[in-house]
Amino acid sequence: MDITIHTTALPHEDPDASVAFYRDSLGFEVRSDVGEGKMRWITVGPVDQPGTSILLAPPAADPGITDDERRTIQEMMAKGTYGWILLATRNLDETFEKVQATDAEVVQEPVDQPYGIRDCAFRDPAGNLVRIQELR
Repeated sequence: MDITIHTTALPHEDPDASVAFYRDSLGFEVRSDVGEGKMRWITVGPVDQPGTSILLAPPAADPGITDDERRTIQEMMAKGTYGWILLATRNLDETFEKVQATDAEVVQEPVDQPYGIRDCAFRDPAGNLVRIQELR
């Protein structure tokens, strides 16, 4: 089989703040932005990886989700436990400094993990955890 990762989705509450984080803090390009107000579906991704994207989508926009499920999603997003993504870089310290300089919310400074990975973590404006691992 020939299967690749094309797009993954993360929720957003404030589309403009999310675009600013992924574009200005992480250096991703905005590939599409459709919809209006908070009901916007925005595709972003690394400039040098046109085949890999993140879809920033309004949470619980699916009409099949119940009101209780919507409340649960909102509660989880507020706690930062609903969405997360793992990114990677060759120079973690430089990347951390650049992202931190944009006033992104730091969750964890670069550290060597006991399981062999060196990483750091931020939260995006929707509360999604963005972990960045160092490629070795």
